[in-house]
Amino acid sequence: MGKTKYLSAFGWRMVVRAGCTGWCMSRTATLLGFSHSTVSCVYQECSTTQRTSSQLDTMQSFTPPRLHHHLRYDLKTYFLKIHAPWEVLATYADVLKIKVPFKESDIPHGQDVPLEWLSRPFRLPEKVMRPQPDYFTSPFDKDKIDFFLIKNQDTFFPPSTRNRIVSTETDKKGIKRLLNNGTYTSAFPLHDCRYWERNTNEQCESERYHLYKNWARFLCFYKEQPLNLIRKYYGEKIGIYFAWLGFYTEMLFFAAVMGVICFTYGVLSYDDNLTSIGGSTVMCPLCDKKCSYWKLNSTCLSSWQSHLFDNEGTVFFAMFMGIWVTLFLEFWKRRQAQLEYEWDLVDFEEEQQQLQIRPEFETKCTDQRLNRITQEMEPYLPLPKKCGRFCLSGMLLIVACITGVIVYRLAVYAAFASIMKDSPTKKIHLVGSLITPQLATSVTASFINFIIIMILNFFYERVAIWITDMEIPKTHLEYENKLTMKMFLFQFVNYYSSCFYVAFFKGKFVGYPGNYTYMFGKYSRLRNEECDPGGCLIELTTQLVIVMTGKQVCGNIQEALLPLLRNWWCSRKARKDQYSRWEQDHDLQNFSQLGLFYEYLEMVIQFGFITLFVASFPLAPLLALCNNILEVRVDAWKFTTQFRRPVAAKAHNIGAWQEILNVVAILSVVTNAFIMAFTSDMIPRLVYLYAYHPGSEATMSGYINNSLSCMQLLCPNISPICCLRYRDYRYPPGHQRQYSHTMQFWHILAAKLAFIIIMEHVVFVVKFFVAWLIPDVPSEVKARIKRERYLIQEYLHNYEVEKLKIQLSQSFIIEPKPGVCTATDMHDVLSECL
Repeated sequence: MGKTKYLSAFGWRMVVRAGCTGWCMSRTATLLGFSHSTVSCVYQECSTTQRTSSQLDTMQSFTPPRLHHHLRYDLKTYFLKIHAPWEVLATYADVLKIKVPFKESDIPHGQDVPLEWLSRPFRLPEKVMRPQPDYFTSPFDKDKIDFFLIKNQDTFFPPSTRNRIVSTETDKKGIKRLLNNGTYTSAFPLHDCRYWERNTNEQCESERYHLYKNWARFLCFYKEQPLNLIRKYYGEKIGIYFAWLGFYTEMLFFAAVMGVICFTYGVLSYDDNLTSIGGSTVMCPLCDKKCSYWKLNSTCLSSWQSHLFDNEGTVFFAMFMGIWVTLFLEFWKRRQAQLEYEWDLVDFEEEQQQLQIRPEFETKCTDQRLNRITQEMEPYLPLPKKCGRFCLSGMLLIVACITGVIVYRLAVYAAFASIMKDSPTKKIHLVGSLITPQLATSVTASFINFIIIMILNFFYERVAIWITDMEIPKTHLEYENKLTMKMFLFQFVNYYSSCFYVAFFKGKFVGYPGNYTYMFGKYSRLRNEECDPGGCLIELTTQLVIVMTGKQVCGNIQEALLPLLRNWWCSRKARKDQYSRWEQDHDLQNFSQLGLFYEYLEMVIQFGFITLFVASFPLAPLLALCNNILEVRVDAWKFTTQFRRPVAAKAHNIGAWQEILNVVAILSVVTNAFIMAFTSDMIPRLVYLYAYHPGSEATMSGYINNSLSCMQLLCPNISPICCLRYRDYRYPPGHQRQYSHTMQFWHILAAKLAFIIIMEHVVFVVKFFVAWLIPDVPSEVKARIKRERYLIQEYLHNYEVEKLKIQLSQSFIIEPKPGVCTATDMHDVLSECL
């Protein structure tokens, strides 16, 4: 078997430095495009005496059957290719129970879709979308090779499977230990060709080229994604991410359309909600020292801006988004079930590498106990230590919440102090032609807050990793899930704390002139902020737009430019005429184990923006849709051209992110109901329209004056005694219950609570009904799974019977008679018989 040409695979590379000048070794597991399954290694030597004894032992323990050395252009680094023959691939495929084809599928792909010609411009060629036919599959058995459809050993196992098999073999040989102790510096599979041209050998695969041509270029933004080719080249885990991202982007289209309709309604209905604001109305100062009196007519523009998002259509859109979230999650479950079947993940169990005990757990946990299953002593972490670490995590999250609010308050104070300076009342008008003081303050504070959020984001990531390491998770899967939860919680607090503060706290606990409420008592002089007469909704909209858009723009720039600049810097000294495949991949960026984690985190944070606060900005889904169209191609371009080929891994779902999305979906119903009730001005307007309007005809005339209370003061610059207005429903001076809340205030509060209860119950009832109505697994997929299991049992039974007949006939008949099957044509005979 050593001289036989085996299937092409991919390359691994590892680099390590030690001694005076350092040495490095790089291993490349089976190279795609080579005629053999290979792994290449690279090392840089000083002298044997400069290596430590532990490094020599680890190097000798990892000795593959056949090695090929290649010297790098710097004359210091050596690449070592390791070949993985068919016997190795078949053995590990048997151990890992990898599903392989045994019969072509006889079930059609689907029915003809009406008006299919409309979707043709968005479709890719069939050979790209389905690089191989559909098969019924069964776990590989090395003893039943003739049972499977092995037409060519070189192409029987797909590249991602060969990738994973070699990774499993190198892991068992201790490659991670060699990387950790410095024996090697890197280990990764090689790409099969350059992304801009095909492989020079026509018999070799050029899947990277096809992915770049049909998927990674931005000009293909309107095309569908070749998910089967992505899965074949990168593995199921990366394939499921792009499938989820593409499905999420498709569903955003419907939310974006409804958001545009709601926004258009706000523009067209503005003339029906005009309310005159007198220029003589003077308002109380918005802060204690820096602020002076200001005129109400300076908020006309902000009131118009607020109405664009604060109208009756927003209520409908908030309820629609609550149902949309449910439809998105339920239809994704169906799509996920379909991919599980098509990618042979129905009976998938977490890979052994993910369930193995982490070395850090064995090292740091000194306590041991008896395992009831294995009856062996194993390390464990006592419950008191677990509780202590969990409490520390909670305390840090609380500190992060307080930090987020304080940061926003300081940003607002800095912006307010720079814009709302001391000046006579008559000079307080527009700061610019279209900018009010309140809007300028809100925009400036949002920008300052966004910059601080990005800085805190850097520290929160490291705090989350430190806490997870401190908790000492037992397995790799547990570590990834815990890190996912902690990182999301810190990011949730970091990005959303200011929005929650503006939506639910700002302007709600202000007090009234002469008895204002302060954040840390009167001695702190930090007076609680209040909303302008237009409400806090426009400020929440401004905060949401700036933080959401800024994060998306910065994320795309960072994802596109940083890898490009780093790769250019690493390859600037390369000799292009002698720049081999493994050298090119060595200069690419490494795809870390948490690479997909940050991709999911970015999208889930965006999902929170368009669901939790969508009532304040109906155009948020449109911004997310535009960003995701770009995000898909940026990620595809990055994976195809800027990163080393990652180790293929299996995954049948998106992991812990699914539960996070479910929690966000439920929370979004509550937050949007509270935004419409307490942040929006819709409920007070409706109460005034139907209960407190003057005259017999329902009209909004006089609403602004009705929503303002009066405070009498001596005003030398205005008049001897003036009535300064402030936003609240309180009795005027001289009333027996002066400065107490009026009955209208309690009517509005009751209407707000009733609206929350009704909206939540209606949306939740529809959500649960839709979730119950839509099955998680399509009936077609269930039928395919049952048929495949039936065929496996039938074919295996017939195979064993025919095999037994052949063995019995060979034991009694010396010479084969006509019509008797021989071992060489056994598979053809069995196919005819079956």
